[in-house]
Amino acid sequence: MELLEKYLLTRKASEQLCAPLAIEDYVPQPAEFVSPPKWNLGHTTWFFEEIVLSRCIKNYKTYHPKFSYIFNSYYQALGERAKRAQRGDLSRPTVEEVYSYRKYVDDHICQLLTDTELDEETESLLEIGINHEQQHQELFYTDLKYTFSLNPLIPVYAEKAYCEDIALGDSSFLDFDAGLYEVGYKGTGFAYDNESPRHRVHLNAYNIASKLVTNQEYLEFVESGGYENSSYWHDEAWTWLTTNTITAPVYWQKQGEKWYQYTLAGLRELQSDAPCTHVSYFEAYAFAQWRGMRLPTEFEWEVAADMINWGQRWEWTESAYLPYPGYTKFDGALGEYNGKFMVNQKVLRGSSVVTPKGHERKTYRNFFHPHMPYQFNGIRLAK
Repeated sequence: MELLEKYLLTRKASEQLCAPLAIEDYVPQPAEFVSPPKWNLGHTTWFFEEIVLSRCIKNYKTYHPKFSYIFNSYYQALGERAKRAQRGDLSRPTVEEVYSYRKYVDDHICQLLTDTELDEETESLLEIGINHEQQHQELFYTDLKYTFSLNPLIPVYAEKAYCEDIALGDSSFLDFDAGLYEVGYKGTGFAYDNESPRHRVHLNAYNIASKLVTNQEYLEFVESGGYENSSYWHDEAWTWLTTNTITAPVYWQKQGEKWYQYTLAGLRELQSDAPCTHVSYFEAYAFAQWRGMRLPTEFEWEVAADMINWGQRWEWTESAYLPYPGYTKFDGALGEYNGKFMVNQKVLRGSSVVTPKGHERKTYRNFFHPHMPYQFNGIRLAK
């Protein structure tokens, strides 16, 4: 696919995600870790303006001199920015103006790609921008779901629930021998800097489950008192659990004798054979302890990837998010994209039902703090 076509398809996809929204849905931000749809639309546009257009077009005139302050996320090298918790406080720019901003930047990107023979660096920057916007398309679902879940009207985003449409079938454990294995990205396509360099790791013999843990399996943990037994939980996890009075996964609720789950299609009865989702690393670890097993490391997961069915949920691993041996981050502001987050986070592997098609690969390293359950994530056991 040509770069211009890929760019336009990606930009269109973001706007199509917003098509079911009412104008009021674009703005709310009920928690600091959530970004409103309006901000996401503006931020992904600012990324192309700042990283590509301002570098590649001489005397480029930005759409608005204050938009960098509003839509910069965490790039210290690119100047001051609004506090993350205040993204939903800004009624202006309006949604209409954000869409005008997107068109302004799209027109300039199209002109750049049509009129200029791009060098390798510029093409690379555009690829990063496209993949960055695809990441925010996935965050659109997770952020909107959290926002909608707090509304007593139980809003419906779409007919599809995005968390109950996969019957997993029977499970078995796959065996892998001890030995040296190569891990990390190898190829000529796009990959983030944190997926390299490719290197060898030694793994002990291990077994990994062929399928993800189901809602029914996790429900057995809940109803057996798993959230009340401190022996399954890390100390920090137990503090998180008791301080926040957590007794089940974030979107679960019990009504009478039945369990329900809030989905993007509204409140639905929990589907027993669907993969469990929206659990924190703390919860995934505790469940594995209850089962007398563990989570796989990210390298065990990658070595097994060709033999397991992945792509339904991001999968928690037992690995801390760390640089690979010989890791080199991008120069300049893009060096802040991944490298500065390599502390106090856990790696998730795979992809999910809301990951844009073509954005997944087995070397992809997603990462979140261990108490965060809001991604469409899940649990695969190992022993």
